[in-house]
Formats: sequence, C-alpha cells, structure tokens
Amino acid sequence: MNDILRQKIKDLPEKSGVYIMYSESGQILYIGKAKVLKNRVSQYFNAGVKTEKVARMVAKIHTFDYIITRNEVEALVLENNLIKKHKPPYNILLKDDKSYPFIRIDVKADFPRVEVVRRLKADGAKYFGPYMQGISCRDITDLIHSAFSLRTCSLNMDKVPPSHRPCLNRHIGRCLAPCTGEVSREEYRKQVDGVIAFLGGNDRGVEEMLKARMTAAAEREDYEQALYYKQKLEVLDKLVRRQVTALPKDLNIDVFAVASSGLNTVAAVLFVRGGKLLGGDKQVIEDVSLDEKSALSSYISSYVSAVGYVADEVVTSVPLDDEDAMAQYLSGIKGKKVSVVCPHQGVRRQLADMAESNAKDFLEKSLSVRERHDNMTVGAMMQLGEMLHLPRIPARMECYDISHVSGTDKVASMVVFLNGEPARGHYRKFHIREVEGNNDFASLQEALTRRLAHLNGEETDVSFASVPDLIVIDGGKGQLSSVLEAVGEASEKISFISLAKREEEVFTPHKSEPIVLPRDSYALKLLQRIRDEAHRFAITFHRGTRGKRMRRSSLEDVPGVGAVGAKKLLKAFGSIAAIKQATVPELAQVVNRRAAENVYAFYADGE
Repeated sequence: MNDILRQKIKDLPEKSGVYIMYSESGQILYIGKAKVLKNRVSQYFNAGVKTEKVARMVAKIHTFDYIITRNEVEALVLENNLIKKHKPPYNILLKDDKSYPFIRIDVKADFPRVEVVRRLKADGAKYFGPYMQGISCRDITDLIHSAFSLRTCSLNMDKVPPSHRPCLNRHIGRCLAPCTGEVSREEYRKQVDGVIAFLGGNDRGVEEMLKARMTAAAEREDYEQALYYKQKLEVLDKLVRRQVTALPKDLNIDVFAVASSGLNTVAAVLFVRGGKLLGGDKQVIEDVSLDEKSALSSYISSYVSAVGYVADEVVTSVPLDDEDAMAQYLSGIKGKKVSVVCPHQGVRRQLADMAESNAKDFLEKSLSVRERHDNMTVGAMMQLGEMLHLPRIPARMECYDISHVSGTDKVASMVVFLNGEPARGHYRKFHIREVEGNNDFASLQEALTRRLAHLNGEETDVSFASVPDLIVIDGGKGQLSSVLEAVGEASEKISFISLAKREEEVFTPHKSEPIVLPRDSYALKLLQRIRDEAHRFAITFHRGTRGKRMRRSSLEDVPGVGAVGAKKLLKAFGSIAAIKQATVPELAQVVNRRAAENVYAFYADGE
C-alpha cells in the first residue's frame, strides 16, 4: 500500500456512506457501502486473512473515493444506484437476461386475462410469482384456464364487432367468451376473483371444481375430456404438496443464502408464495465482500434491483450486519413494511437451511467443473514442466506442423497455447517458399527460422514479439534435430521438444531415448491437444491455398489472361462460378476485350 492510500485511510470519517475503489487507469473496480467508512475501507488493506478474489482486487486498487450519507439506508440506496450506473467488475451483477416468470392479471381491465411476463411494472396489475424449477408457469396458467375459463386472447373488448365469432376455446368450454357478450362483467369478475384467490393460496375450491368436471365427463363417456381434467388435478396436487406447513397461506417469502470457497461464491434464493414453495434459483456470483454477511446483503440488493419484486418477508441464512437498514430499504421499494429475519428455529430456519444447502451443493458442482478445467489447462501445464524438467513453466507453448500434397502448396502452421488453452488470436501461418519438393525437415527449418527472426525487439506483431517458453514439433527425433540445427542459439533460451504420433513419445534435445508420459496424464493430453490443433490448422490453411492455386491455374490456361489477369478476375468476381456466369462486357471491365472473349469461350465450351 502506498503512502497516499495510507493517508487517505487515516483521513476517512467515522460515518456511514459509500466508497468507490479505482484502478490506476481510473476504472471503477468496486462500490461498497459502510455503516462506518473508516472501519470498512481499512479492512480491505489490513494484513489479515482475505479471500483470493479480494486479494486480487486489492492488488489493483490505486485510490478510492467516498460519499458520506446521513444513515445506512441512504448508503444502501446510493450504493445500488451507483452499481447499476457503473457496473463495476467486482460487484455482484446479475445478468441482464436474468429474469423470472410471473403471472400477471390486469385487474383494471373489464375482462382481464392471465398472462406470463418476465418484467414487473408499476401498472396497477396484480403479479404472482416468480415460478421456477419443478413447477412450470405454463402448467399453472393451463390449470387456471381449465378451472376458470378466462380468455386467452388479446382482443380489445371495446372494439369487437357484433358479427365476431368465438374461438375454439368457447366451443370446448374453456373460455367464457366475453367477446360475444355471453357473460357479464360481474360474472366474469367472479371468475377473476377466484383466480386471484387460487394464486393467493386458496386451492380447495379449484380441486373440487376439477374433480366434479372430471366425474361428469366420465359419466357421459367423454374419456378424453376426463383425462384432461385428471392431468390438471395432477398439476394441482404437485402444487398443493409444496405447501409449507406452519406458514400462513397468504404469506410471500424470499429466502436467501450464500456459500463461498474463497474464490467462488454461490447465491441461492427460494420462493415461497401463498405459503407454497414454488421453487428457487442459484448462481455463481462475482463477489469481493469481506464476509458472508456482506456478500448476502449485496446479493439481496442486486436481486431486488434486477427482478423488481420485493416479498412480504425476507429470510436470510446468516444475520445481516445491516438487517434494519435492509428492512427499511426494501420497505421503501415495496411501499409497505417488509421484515428481514435470520431465524434460529422453526419452519423459517428449515427454509434457510434448505437455501444454504442448495448454495453449497451448487458451489461444489461449480468447483468440480472449474477443477476439471484447471487440471486440463494450468494443471497440465505445470505437470508438463515437472515431468520434462523444463527450466520454466511452459505458459506460452507453440506448436508447428507442415502440410502439402506431394510437395506442392507447402504451408506451415504455428499454434499457440497460453496457460494451457488455445490462444487463437496468436495463431500464425507460413507459406514455405525456399524448399523444393517433399522435404518436411527443411520446411520446418524454414518456418522456425522465419518465426524466431521476429524476436529482434522491433516486432510490433504481439504474437511474433512474444518469446515462447516451449516449442513443440510434430514428429520424432529427426524433426527435432533438424529444427535445433536451424535455430542455433535460440535453443538455449527456448525449450524444444517433439511428439511422435505412433507411440506418443516425447523427444528432448539432451536425451537419446524418448520420454513416455503416462497415457492418462494431463501433461500428455495437453501435448496431444496442441499437436492436433497445429495439424488441423495446417491442413485448413493448405486446403485454402491449394484451392486458390487451382482456381488461378484454370484461368491461366486461357490465352491472353496469364497469372496477373487470373488474379484480377478472381478478385473482381470472387469465384470461378461467378466468372462462368459473367458476360463478355462484364469480363472486359477487368481484362482486355480479347482476353474477355477468350474467357467467355473457354467456359462456354465446358472447361
């Protein structure tokens, strides 16, 4: 920590507010809130235990700024607004497409319909949800339509002509058809009230209604209709079984928990609506909070901001340091009192434990995915360095391969892996110009000599200017010896090896016998990946080169065209197929009239 930062920390006020961390380039890294600015900001720079992610961010901090607020609630509001505006990389940012399905009923309309939406609006409509994992929002709306027969169309009821004919839903008894005037506003409103009561947790009436309709259909031997109602009862049963005992049926609760490994943090949320557990969500989040309480508080703020919905009650797996401030903040958004609690016992504690268990389970799974990725990349790179006793960790690996057909159209590929992963922006390719005939050894020598010539300190190409830690040659001892002979002193600064295909043996400059890496080792798999990628890249480049030459060669056979004319025509028309379709005047715009006539006649004769 520099002296300027140290002095700024000493000068921090012991008041609530928001702090903003900046990088040396002026980028906002992180925005946080604090009950006491001096205490909170100091914690980031203390020598105490920090998570790896926090340590990474602190290493980038060049300076910070702060804004004093009158209280912690104002700090919470300001923090949330600044995060939404600046989107700092180390803050918890829910994805823009992170939305949940809600059921919307526009109670202001004369004949409301039930809609599924993903954004909440302050439009006076009633919203129910969100619905996630295990029970489909679509299943519930289908259930509603089968029980209450509300309209599904978007017709403007004030503009329906008298001659309007009802849709199929009316004929099969699944719509009251307000478009025909068959139902009054009052009768329709009773059905809407029934839907609202059902979504609020009162499902007994719906169950009785569906059972009666199923029985009636069976008695008149309409078994298809009876099966339809039976399926809706199964959906209802699935929903009813989610009732959380000992909770009021009109209560909506969001339950939040986090789990962290020091590098990764997972947040989980459960949705209880009308006393029923509708599902939940979990996700890996960016977080550099100093403890789980702060991470949980930040996630709740971000979640509410992204979803736009506040439940009647918020339950947390751990007590928040800013519990009272959070309750006031959420109450201000909802427009009525919202309680924030960390229960110690009872059904709410069970829900909090369930959310925490979900977060931990998802964290373990995300870690296992990350661990596999790390083993195959950085881990494989480290293992390769150890197994081959390389002087440096092969952070930048380059692999070369040659491709040609009987010595024609010779090309070389240069493939680059950084930290065990393909860096396609660093790939380069070479036309082999100095070698005659079928000579892979000489072709490799030319490619490597030209590549290493770029390491002169004046190169502007970022890939050519980078010094490789390890160069891998596709081939055996002969190819490696040939390359070492050509590169000379470069082999003293850069490690060279070759990988032979048949036995997957690794040859090194100072050993006559090959090294056989374990078949299941990550190190060998890394070498195989870069070798195969170099082979693929070389073949692709060769095919393109050969195709261009063959297209040019057919044109060059036309009298009066030659190599220059063929190149001009291909550039102008893009392909031989387009040239075949061109007229003489069109061709004459690129080459002279005589040559144009010859080209036209050449392809007209079926060449």
